[in-house]
Amino acid sequence: MVDFNNVKAKLETLGYGVSCFDTAKAAADYLDEKIQGKTVGFGGSVTLEQMGLYDRLALNNEVFYHNRLPGGKTPDQVRKEANAAQIYLSSVNGLAETGEIINIDGSCNRVASILFGHEKVYLLVGENKIAKDFQAALWRARNIAAPKNAQRMKAKTPCAKKGDKCYDCSSPSRICRALSVLWEPPLRSDVEVILIHEELGF
Repeated sequence: MVDFNNVKAKLETLGYGVSCFDTAKAAADYLDEKIQGKTVGFGGSVTLEQMGLYDRLALNNEVFYHNRLPGGKTPDQVRKEANAAQIYLSSVNGLAETGEIINIDGSCNRVASILFGHEKVYLLVGENKIAKDFQAALWRARNIAAPKNAQRMKAKTPCAKKGDKCYDCSSPSRICRALSVLWEPPLRSDVEVILIHEELGF
């Protein structure tokens, strides 16, 4: 079992805000209380969906999520609105106990928003996303998270077909287009990591 105290201490040393919760429900309650009357952008995330955050936050905020399209808007239009929102929520593909936060992206709206442009960014991390060090977190992002996400999006890639590992393919529908690594929070940013003692997402 991951020692959240050590991970929390390391992330705080690097400059992140960190909150820890035993359950996804407790974390969702916290975010529902903290985020009121804001525009909120969502990155593509099974974790956010499992936590029911869209429906909860949409009661008191204007939420932009390209998997929940309002009438007449395209996914790209909603992605741009999410990128311009005051608050941004996403999960991660890997978090190293040494502090590195790793994401792999296809359209790159998610990594772009994590890196710049919002009043506050919340990164939600189930304990299954945490790995011992940078190399283990990177391996996890490439060989566990990416194949499962490719399957979820029905991508025509070797990893989606077999679901076992990254093949570093050259498929036109490849979803691994960019890799972002946060060594520390970006300058002039407010990033809070939400650690949750449950397995969430991929």
